[in-house]
Amino acid sequence: MRIATWNVNSIRSRIDRVVDVLDRHDLDVLLLQETKCRNDQFPEMPLQAAGYEVAMHGLNQWNGVAIVSRVGLDDVSVGFSGMPGYGEPPAAEARAIGATCGGVRVWSLYVPNGREVGHAHYSYKLDWLARLRDNAAGWLAEDTHAQILLAGDWNIAPVDEDVWDIGFFDGKTHVTDAERAAFRSVVDTGFADVVRPFTPGPGTYTYWDYTQLRFPKKQGMRIDFALASPTLAARVVDASIDREERKGKGASDHAPVVVTLGD
Repeated sequence: MRIATWNVNSIRSRIDRVVDVLDRHDLDVLLLQETKCRNDQFPEMPLQAAGYEVAMHGLNQWNGVAIVSRVGLDDVSVGFSGMPGYGEPPAAEARAIGATCGGVRVWSLYVPNGREVGHAHYSYKLDWLARLRDNAAGWLAEDTHAQILLAGDWNIAPVDEDVWDIGFFDGKTHVTDAERAAFRSVVDTGFADVVRPFTPGPGTYTYWDYTQLRFPKKQGMRIDFALASPTLAARVVDASIDREERKGKGASDHAPVVVTLGD
């Protein structure tokens, strides 16, 4: 079974690329973030024609998450328990969707960016991650053998080697102690980063900003992750980052992250 996560940065702009990624990697499940459209605008037909079902959650032209599966799409959940909203009054955002696909409980997650340290969105990000941690701990407490994958754009670089120049990010979001602690708190509930062991080392990124020629200069960040519960992590036999998908006209600024499971 092969599962990928990808911040597609507009599904309507990149539906052809999505169909190509599904075929090229022979994916069973694809978790998408930043679809940037309402449910009624989602280009579902090309995916159905390729043999996939789709569950999506989009409220407007911002955010948006989806799950694309050819191995079943059951028990769909929009958001997790206690997931906070943003603004005054707090409004729900399309940042999380879960479903059971081929016996694996998958979550497509688009963690808030945080914007600036001290900004209200930064506090929202930390609160959002705390609620995710609480849910993750609860799911494993209910069933220690549960097969769960928490995957998506986490908007956090957990260690210094996950950014091209840690000095450049001094005082900025994505690398602060609080954000990194929030990421570790999810890991500490029992989940493991199952991609890094197969893609080690500095310079291994999943995101390159469109500006300043960041991609050709190899100035990226590793901020897209797949965290697996213990039982699921034991099934992982391979993982990769499709850097080639970042190339060419019309590419997303993120690369797909692919996880292969054995029996």
